Amino acid sequence: MLNNKTVAIVIPAYNEETQIAKVIETIPDFIDRIVIVNDCSSDNTAAIVKTCINSANNKGAIVIEEKKEVKRTKYNGADIMLFEQNIKNDKSFAPSEVINTNQDSDRIILINHLKNSGVGAAIASGYNWCKKREIDCVAKMDGDGQMDPDELLGLCEPVVYEGVDYVKGNRLSHQSSFDYMPKVRFLGNSVLSILTKIASGYWRISDTQTGFTAISKLAINSIKLHEIYPGYGYPNDLLVKLNITNSTIREITIKPIYRIGEQSKMKIGRVINKVSRLLLKSFFKRIWMKYLIKDFHPLFILYHISFALFFSCIPFAMKIVKYLTGEHTGDKPVLNSLVFMFLFFNSFQSLLFAMWMDIQDNERLNK
Repeated sequence: MLNNKTVAIVIPAYNEETQIAKVIETIPDFIDRIVIVNDCSSDNTAAIVKTCINSANNKGAIVIEEKKEVKRTKYNGADIMLFEQNIKNDKSFAPSEVINTNQDSDRIILINHLKNSGVGAAIASGYNWCKKREIDCVAKMDGDGQMDPDELLGLCEPVVYEGVDYVKGNRLSHQSSFDYMPKVRFLGNSVLSILTKIASGYWRISDTQTGFTAISKLAINSIKLHEIYPGYGYPNDLLVKLNITNSTIREITIKPIYRIGEQSKMKIGRVINKVSRLLLKSFFKRIWMKYLIKDFHPLFILYHISFALFFSCIPFAMKIVKYLTGEHTGDKPVLNSLVFMFLFFNSFQSLLFAMWMDIQDNERLNK
């Protein structure tokens, strides 16, 4: 515990038999629950975690019971409806089973997915387990040993002591990042970080692909966990969801860790392609949900004016290109050029104003 608040860590694992025991052994003592989500591994990951569960080190943890009901009063009908809805949503998570017979007192918890569902789905399952037990702070790290457990305290303290909703590590701000990180990963991460700034509204963040994070109970309850993107784009999707709920965020510098025996399962090119499409969709979802449906802001109009003007100028741009390539033999398209410049520059100006308003509105969420 930290500051008399419960702390858990969710560790998704897929074929991590060489690393998972080392990761579990190094988790600091203030972590009350170590929730391993085995995403239907084909190796001995589950067996190794079971051995850890049966060890003496797994006993003696504080008792944390699942919340199984909400006492009815004449004022809490909405709370009861939400509780019942959460129970119904259990069917939307990846099919799984909890191996432990003493979930309330075991420190190490093993959740086995019955089919491979993706790292995002594994994290959603772990978060849901913690949500049912009202864990105050839930950290997340990978099962491949690429994260230093000694940095967990720095991630959890802002959540526990200062009430920050979401704290994430940033490897790109470490002095060694450019030289130490594999160049393909550094470049891919940088590109996705820029796109995620725009889509999520958290304009100050970078290293959006890191999975070393901590989230508050309030933030976990504010989003629909079963709708988290199931694949490698989950951190980007989660940031968008958190921004829509006005969750506060903070970044701290962490070390980039590579070449310690881990085996990456990520295909950079495929991930960038999928995540880029996800971010485009998420951007429009955020703008509509946050700045029209939940609360109106002029930037909603400015963004859409910008897009409308941009698409309107495309036909005039095509006419200009046809003239320059000799496909159009008529008079010089002076009028087309003027209309194109008018539409394009107004589109660009509207976009800049919308982005500036977006940055200003979300500045309050950076803690």
